[in-house]
Formats: sequence, structure tokens, C-alpha cells
Amino acid sequence: MPADGSQHYFAPRPASPQERRQLSVRLAGRELPVWTANGVFSTDRLDLGTSVLLREAPEPPSRGNLLDLGCGWGPIALTLALRSPAATVWAVDINERAVALTAANATAHGLTGIRAVAPCDVPNDVSFEAIWSNPPIRIGKAALHDLLLEWLPRLAPGGAAYLVVQRNLGADSLLPWLAGTLGGEFTVTKHASAKGFRVLCVTRRALDDLLAPA
Repeated sequence: MPADGSQHYFAPRPASPQERRQLSVRLAGRELPVWTANGVFSTDRLDLGTSVLLREAPEPPSRGNLLDLGCGWGPIALTLALRSPAATVWAVDINERAVALTAANATAHGLTGIRAVAPCDVPNDVSFEAIWSNPPIRIGKAALHDLLLEWLPRLAPGGAAYLVVQRNLGADSLLPWLAGTLGGEFTVTKHASAKGFRVLCVTRRALDDLLAPA
């Protein structure tokens, strides 16, 4: 726990009594009322890193499975669903309160393509055409590496992941680590920089490229 006794937003079950509040945020060009609560990431605003990601990432695929890894109260998942209403958006978080908030926000706005679930509830055979994430850097480097190596290999051939990481929290060292660890099927690049954040892009080679003779 932090020094003040409050729980980290990545605790599976926040111990503090839930106090919901409503914010108005702009997502996918629309002003939306959303529910947030204590015990989840960025309770009182759309955090700057997520804002950078939503501005800098390209249009998501119109169909298929899209992943918001570490969904919090759901700004990335809501944006993906608004931009790609025919897609299935998996909103994943270890924090049960965050998952419930994302589900409530999806229901409030009629976004039936969002599936807000715990990580263990994503079927093992599901692969993703796109992954967008503001990953939980503060869980520590080893845990972060394990998280990324669990989910990035589930990109479908031709798929792309966009990760926003604060520069002074290790973005520039994460890029070469990913490039050296994921292997030849993947390419890792810096997609954008803004306001002290890097947006990293991880792409998986298309199926035709994988099947082509060397």
C-alpha cells in the first residue's frame, strides 16, 4: 500500500468503500458523462497519457477483436467502441471495481460491443486485431514485462498495439527491450511523442509475410 494507507489502483479488490462520481469527458469527438470511483486509475479526470494515446493512435480496425489492456473506468474501451461499433472490444483489468465501472459506462451509452472482464475471462483462443493500452507502469518492471509478454503475442497477424508510456518512467528503455524480446514476427517503433509521453507501436507481421519463403 502507499504511505497514506490507500490501495493501489491495481489491487484486485480495493478495500475502501466505493464512492462513485460522474465526470464529463470528451471521447471520439463526443462529450460523454461517465462514472468513475475511488480505487481506480485516474479517478477525477481523463489522464494525460491516455489523452495522448487517444489523440495519436490511428483509427482502429472496424471489425474483429480489440483489446483495452488495463481499462480503468473505460476511456480507451469507450473510444474504441465509438469508433468501431462493429468490433468486439475486450476491456480487461485486474481491478474488479474498474471492470464494473467500464461495464456501467458501456451500458449507459449503449455500447453493446464492449466486454468488460477480468483477464482470466478472455478465452485463450481470442486474438486481437488491435491492442491499445496505458499500461500500469507502477506495478514494477518485472510485472510489467510479464504483463506485456502475456498479451502482445496475442496480436493477430497484421495487428498492431499502441502503448503510451511516460518518457521519464522508462518509455525509451521499454522500446528496445520489447524489440529484443518479442522476436522476428514483431516490429517495435516509436509512433509519436507528446507532453512527456511516448506512444510505442508493436506490429505483428501479416500472415502472407509469415508464410512467404525466406
